[in-house]
Amino acid sequence: MNQKIIIMQQSEASFLDIFLSQLPIFLIFLVLYYFILRPNSKKQESVKLMQENLAKGDRVVTIGGIHGKVTAVKSETVIIKISNENEMTVDKVAIAKVKNSSK
Repeated sequence: MNQKIIIMQQSEASFLDIFLSQLPIFLIFLVLYYFILRPNSKKQESVKLMQENLAKGDRVVTIGGIHGKVTAVKSETVIIKISNENEMTVDKVAIAKVKNSSK
């Protein structure tokens, strides 16, 4: 009988081989951070800064789409004048944008 012996060599993976095999995963996380997470956090910072700098006379739009003019600013709330007779108290976090500033 003829027996064939197959000898398999076991090679150790080098650091470069391991690094190159993991590189696509690192690149995916890098792209995810750079194009999605980073711009979102910058937008949140700018909205928070805008809400902290609200002043009397600013024309604002709430997250519900209500347009008005700021008549008073308190620590956590803002009073906006919607029409000649109507005023509304809303939280500062409910202000989506400032249309134009009184400054």
